[in-house]
Amino acid sequence: MTSRPAAAAAPVARRAARTRPRSGRGERPVWMGEPSKLGVGARGLLLGLGCLAVLVPFWAVLVTSIASPEEVNKAGGFVLWTNEPTLDAYRAVLSGGIVTRALLVSAGITVVGTALSLVATIALAYALSRPGSLLHKPVLLMTLFTLLFNPGIIPMYLTVKQLGLLDSYWALILPVLVNAFNVIVMRAFFQEIPRELRESAHIDGAGELRILLRIVLPLSKAVVSVIGLFYAVAYWNAFFSAMLYLQSPEKWPLQLVLRTYVVNNTPIGADQLSSSLENLPPQISVQMAILVISVLPILLIYPFIQKHFAKGLMVGAVKG
Repeated sequence: MTSRPAAAAAPVARRAARTRPRSGRGERPVWMGEPSKLGVGARGLLLGLGCLAVLVPFWAVLVTSIASPEEVNKAGGFVLWTNEPTLDAYRAVLSGGIVTRALLVSAGITVVGTALSLVATIALAYALSRPGSLLHKPVLLMTLFTLLFNPGIIPMYLTVKQLGLLDSYWALILPVLVNAFNVIVMRAFFQEIPRELRESAHIDGAGELRILLRIVLPLSKAVVSVIGLFYAVAYWNAFFSAMLYLQSPEKWPLQLVLRTYVVNNTPIGADQLSSSLENLPPQISVQMAILVISVLPILLIYPFIQKHFAKGLMVGAVKG
């Protein structure tokens, strides 16, 4: 039988438990209060509307690219549903004309540029992560200086011209080979690697290059994947530098073709597509097919490195 003092203390203990701050993972702090059903419903409605605002345009672009000419002409533009899907627009685009050549150019620039940028960024970030490296402070200050001051379009163009890189693919890679922000993020990650690992490797006779390749890089897959994605997206989506430096249309990357024939709504002729089809698909179907092709590679790559994305972005965000 419960004693009277214990029974009287029970309500007090329950009230204390309700007012005690909860700090466990996944628990809501007391000051936030319990969410109401109206608030949960409103947040769910807003989230659903936001998702629709993002997904509906993508869906319309995809369906329009595979819709039949009759459905496109009947709709007078975008098609939201098709009963007669066809890949004629993709056959016309990928038949060996300007779009196919631009796709290969963009793929080559992205692969080569991303590889060179990663090598340069890793080398510079690792050197800056070692306080005793040669010219450590001047190079670090120079790197931080580029974050604050942009050279501008005209000085950059004059530099590229003086180096003889106009109308060359290297003009799309070398001026943007190293991004200072990516260097700082990767440097912060390298500094978090325990110093004892490098010291033990030095005792065993390993040099700096071997330590970087055998110890540091295997522990840095997250940040390397994220920085690689940043560089790949930048190279793949670059059109302004191509518009400035490339004078020959046959050297245009895909994004410049996308800007010319989709954004500016320039008609695409049969001679530019080199298509074997007797009747070309509607212009809007061809334009949407180019748009899908330009977006698809990044959408296919991202899921494979998504698991590293959050960890790589949070590097250096918390000091401790």
